[in-house]
Amino acid sequence: MLDVKAFDRARNRDERFVRGQNRVVFYVGKRKRRAGEEAARRGPGAAGTTRARGVPVRVMVAGRSGTLAKSRTVRARETTVRAGKRRCRVAGSTPLAALAAAVPAASFHVRDFGSCLRRSPGGSGQLFVDRIGPDRNAGGDGWFYKVRGRAGTAGAADPAGPFGSGKLRRGAQVLWFFCVFDPAAGSCQRTLAIEADDNVKQGATLAVRVMGHDNEGRSKPVEGALVTLGGASALTGGDGRCAVQAGAAGRTTLRAERAGMVSAFPLRVAVT
Repeated sequence: MLDVKAFDRARNRDERFVRGQNRVVFYVGKRKRRAGEEAARRGPGAAGTTRARGVPVRVMVAGRSGTLAKSRTVRARETTVRAGKRRCRVAGSTPLAALAAAVPAASFHVRDFGSCLRRSPGGSGQLFVDRIGPDRNAGGDGWFYKVRGRAGTAGAADPAGPFGSGKLRRGAQVLWFFCVFDPAAGSCQRTLAIEADDNVKQGATLAVRVMGHDNEGRSKPVEGALVTLGGASALTGGDGRCAVQAGAAGRTTLRAERAGMVSAFPLRVAVT
C-alpha cells in the first residue's frame, strides 16, 4: 500500500487516505490469478463473458443542487471512457460502469491517475470522476459513490470492486453524489435511506423510518425528513419515524428528502 501525503506552504495536509485518490494498493509476489483477473488480462477476448456484460443495478446521481439522474435500473456493462487523450477500458459490474450506463458520456469527466488501457480493464483502478453535469470537484468537495449506503474505498473502476472484495452484485444500489465534506465529522453529508414495507392496504397508513448514513455506512435516525407517498406527506420525528396514508389502489412511489442531505432511493409501493 502506498499513501501519498501532500503539503502546501502553510503546512496544511490531508491526513485522510482514500483508495483511488491518494492511496494506491498493489500486490507483490506470485499468486494464482482469480477468474476475474484472468478475464481482465485477456482483454477484449473476454467481452462475451458474464462479467463483461455486467449485472443489473439501480443507479441514482445527486448533484450539488438536486438530482441529476433519477433512480433507474441499468446493466453495468464493460465499457470504454475517455480520460484526457486516453481511452480507458472499464470492467463491467463496477460503479463507473454503472455511471456510464446511467448518464451520457459527455456529461461526466474522468481523470486517470494510473495507466489505463484501451483493450483491458485491468489498469483502470485509478480512474477518478471529477465532474458530473455542471458540478466539478473543488477543494475537499467533490464526487463520491456509495454502495449499500457506504462510500467506496477503491477507485470506481477498480476490477477488485468498490471495497476490494468483489464487484457489484445484481440489484445493488449505486449512488453517485456530490459530497460537501465536513472536516469535523470526517464525512460527507448524510445520505438518506427508507425503511418501509413495499405494500399497503388502500386507505391504511404505512409506517416509515428514515435513516441517514455517513461515509462509513454508520446510520442514525433523521428528524425532519419529508416523506411523501403519492399525494400524502409527513415529517419524521426524532426517532426517524412517521406514517403516511395510502391513497388509491395501484403502484406509487415513496420518497424521503431533507435539506442538507442526499435524498433516498425511492421505493415503489403497491397499494391494494
